[in-house]
Amino acid sequence: MKSENPSGADNQQETVSPCKVLEPNWIVGFVDGEGCFSVSLHRNTLMHRHGGWQLHPVFHIYQHRDHRDVLEAMIPFFGCGRIRAKGPRSSVLTYAVDALSDLESAIVPFFEENPLIVKENDFMAFAAIVRAMRRKEHLHREGFEHLVRLAYGMNANGKQRSRSIEQVLTGSSETVRGAL
Repeated sequence: MKSENPSGADNQQETVSPCKVLEPNWIVGFVDGEGCFSVSLHRNTLMHRHGGWQLHPVFHIYQHRDHRDVLEAMIPFFGCGRIRAKGPRSSVLTYAVDALSDLESAIVPFFEENPLIVKENDFMAFAAIVRAMRRKEHLHREGFEHLVRLAYGMNANGKQRSRSIEQVLTGSSETVRGAL
């Protein structure tokens, strides 16, 4: 039996034309497969609170550069964000939104109105962190610790983090071997 789908069923999510209007349900499914809600922790010498650590929430959607049009369609859909290479030699691009105001006004409400399935728990923690940061709760020790704990519970409990939660909360800059 010959398929009437010339591109095959395996890559249907990558066949969006830039002239099509993106549908909310399509975006939810696409983000469940190709997106990420993350909160990274960076050393910042200008941040004297909390041992020099800074929280940085980011919403990403990844796609091969051959399908840049899909990512470009996200900018007018959400009304924010930018596209950049995932790395210096990567063929993967990322649509990223990291401005707290954009996360709170566009990204969080969209996914509250259009719930995710696979990434729902990470999104809920992400939304709580974004809103708490907008209320400046991260500037106080108790709030910062709470948000770090939420962030470390995201994305497979922070298994890819290079520093342990204890290092961040104690302000240590040393890397502990074998830390999560």
